[in-house]
Amino acid sequence: MNKLFYGDNLGVLRDHIASDSVDLIYLDPPFNSNANYNILFKSKTGDGSDAQIEAFEDTWHWNEHAEQAFDEVARSGNTKAFDLLNAMRGFLGDNDMMAYLAMMAVRLIVDWR
Repeated sequence: MNKLFYGDNLGVLRDHIASDSVDLIYLDPPFNSNANYNILFKSKTGDGSDAQIEAFEDTWHWNEHAEQAFDEVARSGNTKAFDLLNAMRGFLGDNDMMAYLAMMAVRLIVDWR
């Protein structure tokens, strides 16, 4: 393959990875730390630099994206995953933690092409 994909892994899994090419998936998710993480750069000499860019935001909120992820799990046919996610939503309500769980769930049951 020799390719590096940058961005949301859900689209990469669905659009670029054949299901028969995967034997094991190591999941190292963000942890909902409510922090933004930056990439820090060094100068050509190796000295520190003030230059940096935001790498990713480790925060979720219940919004249309979270609702869409929840709905995808509901439509997936994976009734056990949906039953669990739906029970969690009933317990937690529509909040940041539920948004995180919905984001994780849709990736764990990804519908391979």
